[in-house]
Amino acid sequence: MHQPFEHMELKVIKTEKQYQEALQRLEDIFDSRKNSKTADELELLLLLIHQYEQNEEPIDFPDPIEAIKFRMEQLGYKQKDLAKAIGLKSRVSEILNKKRKLTIDMIRKLHETLGIPTDVLIREYK
Repeated sequence: MHQPFEHMELKVIKTEKQYQEALQRLEDIFDSRKNSKTADELELLLLLIHQYEQNEEPIDFPDPIEAIKFRMEQLGYKQKDLAKAIGLKSRVSEILNKKRKLTIDMIRKLHETLGIPTDVLIREYK
């Protein structure tokens, strides 16, 4: 069983080892009562862990075509529904099968129609 720290020196987390130690400490003090001695430590520790995760583990955007397929499924769209936004049904098929690249105009229309962020749609894909 892991021995809880008496006091953890709070500092910017820079290594995986420090991160794991911070996570363990977080687990040890997670149920701290409000206004208790460890409540401030808990709050600061959460901020430090969040900062480390944002810097070390950036969220990778999905493949644009997979994002389109996923959103179509969520909305119950068929290829014909997408054809209204970007052109012919055959063009939609080529795009979904990655035989045709998205154009800027298509990206704009897909963003408007499906609500997919343009940051996702402009990414390179194979």
